[in-house]
Amino acid sequence: MKFDNAAWFRRGIQNGVPIALGYLAVSFTLGIAARNAGLTAWQGAAASVTTVASAGEYAGFNVIQAGAGYIEMAIMMFVINARYLLMSCSLSQKLAPNLPLVHRLLIGWGITDEIFGVASVVPDKLNPWYNYGMMAISIPAWTIGTAVGIAVGNILPHHVVSALGVGLYGMFLAIIIPPGRKNKVIAGLVAISMAASLAMSVLPVVSHISSGMRTIILTVVIAGIAAVAFPIKEEEHAQ
Repeated sequence: MKFDNAAWFRRGIQNGVPIALGYLAVSFTLGIAARNAGLTAWQGAAASVTTVASAGEYAGFNVIQAGAGYIEMAIMMFVINARYLLMSCSLSQKLAPNLPLVHRLLIGWGITDEIFGVASVVPDKLNPWYNYGMMAISIPAWTIGTAVGIAVGNILPHHVVSALGVGLYGMFLAIIIPPGRKNKVIAGLVAISMAASLAMSVLPVVSHISSGMRTIILTVVIAGIAAVAFPIKEEEHAQ
């Protein structure tokens, strides 16, 4: 069935509702981290609407809180968000060859893990207005949730804010546990990453390195070794 742009946009909004609801809850706890880093509600909202990346923003807020410089921040954002380059390349194969560049840039900016997952299963060619529909409802929810998290964090007592901050750890546990249960390699890499992070924070030789730079080093080294030692075969990736 062939949809016009308006129909694709409405369909995108409809399929983006579950994404938006999830983003609203997750970005609220992300707002607590932004508040701890000293950001105002407007600053946190600006970070969310321009970045739209949970792991990237969380790491960025930690870098800000640690007082790291712009170079560390830039390297951190590039490393953590590099996967979106691969997602963009993959999704570009589903776009019409004559699609204007402005549409490709907008789609690339609005790619998240969830939007990519939904858009990648669309049969045949992908209409950009389908992505715009998902973006139109999910990105505002992500932005509002972050701002509300910061605002609430400024009102609530400190011990309550600290308790809400635990939600971030729950968010990352929800991300790593399901694939870790299915794949022992992933579970092992997660355990190694946690142990290596703890070791680097206490060993005298490397403990003086800022937390942001330690995260960059661990991400590049562990991910690089895993990619070489446990490559994903093409047929496995397609399943």
